[in-house]
This record gives sequence, structure tokens and C-alpha cells, in this order.
Amino acid sequence: QVQLVESGGGLVQAGGSLRLSCAASVRTFRSYAMGWFRQAPGKEREFVSGISWIGGTTYYTDSVKGRFTISRDNAKNTVYLQMNSLKPEDTAVYYCAAVQLGSGSSEDDYNYWGQGTQVTVSS
Repeated sequence: QVQLVESGGGLVQAGGSLRLSCAASVRTFRSYAMGWFRQAPGKEREFVSGISWIGGTTYYTDSVKGRFTISRDNAKNTVYLQMNSLKPEDTAVYYCAAVQLGSGSSEDDYNYWGQGTQVTVSS
């Protein structure tokens, strides 16, 4: 069983930055692809960014390209999401997700989820 714990959310003004962290309680973290999803009020959960379990390949949804950066530290069992130039439309609960030896940008591609962390961007 993999437990994921997100942190780093909060309230920030438009144009500001936040860094989200997701700590995984698993010994073989490097074998897990990691993803970030978000869910805004009244909307479905959507893919934000992902990083592969090997090679560190990263991918992003179009709306965050050039503003968000995903990275991982396998020594710390942690994945990060650096969010710059935040916009009010980035307001959502952000979820970390994991899948072993997999990849993808769909919720169905991941089988472990964190509880989420709230990000609120004021205008």
C-alpha cells in the first residue's frame, strides 16, 4: 500500500508562486510514475502534470505549460510541483497520484491518491 501526503497549498495572489510537495511512503519510489491532478469547485478532476518513473520525462496540460514544473527527488521519496505566475483559474484542490511502472494523464492510469491540498489564487 502506498500512502501519499501532499503539502504546500495555501492562499496566494495572482502572479505569485507556490511549491507543492507529495511525500510517498514506499520503498521503491523510483519505480512509480507520479502525477498531479486538480479539481476546481463544480468541475471534474483534471490532469495537471506527470513525471515518469524512469528517465524523468515530464508532461503538462497546456494551460500550465511554461508556468508549472514537476520534479522528483527519489532519495526523499518526494515529488514536487513548482507553480509560478499563478492565476485565479488555478484555484483548486491539488491531488498527488502514483502508479507503479506505469504512466499517463488519465485518472484511470493511477491507482494511489493523496488527500489533496487546497490552492487558492486571489485576483
